[in-house]
Amino acid sequence: MIDSETQACLNSARYPDAEVDILSPHPGWAEQSPDQWWDNVKQAILRCHAGGQYNPLDIASIGIAYQMHGLVLVDKDQHVLRNSIIWCDSRAVAIGEKAFDTIGPERCLSRLLNSPGNFTASKLAWVKENEPQVYQKIDRIMLPGDFIAMKLTGAITTTASALSEGIFWDFQDESLSGDVMDYFGFDRSVIAPVQPVFSVHGEVKENVASRLNLKPGIPVSYKSGDQPNNALSLNVLQPGEVAATAGTSGVIYGVADQLSYDQESRINSFAHVNHAGADKRIGILLCINGVGIFNRWIRNLAGASLDYAGLNETAAKVKPGAEGLLALPFGNGAERMLSNKIIGAQFRGLDLNVHGTSHMVRAVQESIAFSFRYGLDIMRENGINPTVIRAAHSNLFLSELFTSAFAAVNNVSVEFYEGDGSFGSAIGSGIGAGIYKSAEAATAKRKADRIVSPKDVELYENLYQDWKKMLEREMELS
Repeated sequence: MIDSETQACLNSARYPDAEVDILSPHPGWAEQSPDQWWDNVKQAILRCHAGGQYNPLDIASIGIAYQMHGLVLVDKDQHVLRNSIIWCDSRAVAIGEKAFDTIGPERCLSRLLNSPGNFTASKLAWVKENEPQVYQKIDRIMLPGDFIAMKLTGAITTTASALSEGIFWDFQDESLSGDVMDYFGFDRSVIAPVQPVFSVHGEVKENVASRLNLKPGIPVSYKSGDQPNNALSLNVLQPGEVAATAGTSGVIYGVADQLSYDQESRINSFAHVNHAGADKRIGILLCINGVGIFNRWIRNLAGASLDYAGLNETAAKVKPGAEGLLALPFGNGAERMLSNKIIGAQFRGLDLNVHGTSHMVRAVQESIAFSFRYGLDIMRENGINPTVIRAAHSNLFLSELFTSAFAAVNNVSVEFYEGDGSFGSAIGSGIGAGIYKSAEAATAKRKADRIVSPKDVELYENLYQDWKKMLEREMELS
């Protein structure tokens, strides 16, 4: 909750307190319950109110940021038909690859800016092929944020940005892709009306407002995937500006003004929040699935005695390189930057007489920094050459060890800003509701409060090259 004039945070809340589990009924699958998301949103709103820092009846607009690429299916009564197939699910890779070959690589890349891969359209095709009884009941398909907006307002809309992240959007025609819809045999009626990101996507229903101590009719005036939204929160709106996050997945997100794409689809291009027809703003996204989830895994392994701060403290006792212990952080499904290969998370060089928990934690965090470097080099091949990357004080960037390794191995400075993605969604809602004149005006006051410059660059370059050789050997075997 932010004050619209000062942009000061009045209160923030999260629910639940621990990470939500990912359901994996088969290897490579990843699902969550949309209804659970909605329950969590309601509890977070009520928890935020309980701080007593503002009057809930003064709330003027609501914005939503959400995990990208998920597939939500509802029937004509807006009931969820199955668990959401979420972003890191790998089941539709082969379906997407066949579509890419059949539609044609050049046509896909020039119009969709991506291969269909294992994105939302391919996930829907998997449901059509494998769960026809579910597919027949579909009234609308949605991205996760569209679903939360529907629960708040009863209205279902989507955006060009959302459709582009699902690989439903034709950037040449600036419309729903006929190639994708016709190839998969999707009825166009399952796609909701398309509106600008910054616009009114519905108004809070009276019964929902009553349960959440809100005023009926508040507009939901912004919806964006978490990475474009994070970029908005960091004032990354113009060509050449770059943001990074290191949550469950790791992302570097840069902005371009051309319809650019990677020939091998190792990185992906989507419509940014301020993309508007001729005024093109394309978000170039590098995603690494196995980032924060690897850090959480090692924390769980270390035991309940260590929280994340303790984890970072124990890893800092070990010198860079973890005394020869190397790790690969790719244990959360197929990795796009590795051409959709499933490498798995691994340790190499483990010496039972030398290495302990501290070494493993350091190796995990350094491997994550190295994976960012591997991906950033791909982005550099595609014209994204940052000297500064912006980030929020959150997730793995709370670790001094990780942050210093990230800056050193990438040879870039990291600018830190207060607030997280929830700040972006609040600001976005103010833009969509007309409280701010534009995205640029809304973010003009954003200033970095800390800068971490690269140190020990040569040391980390040598460590990275050793790590890269291990990764390339593993890729040859997979």
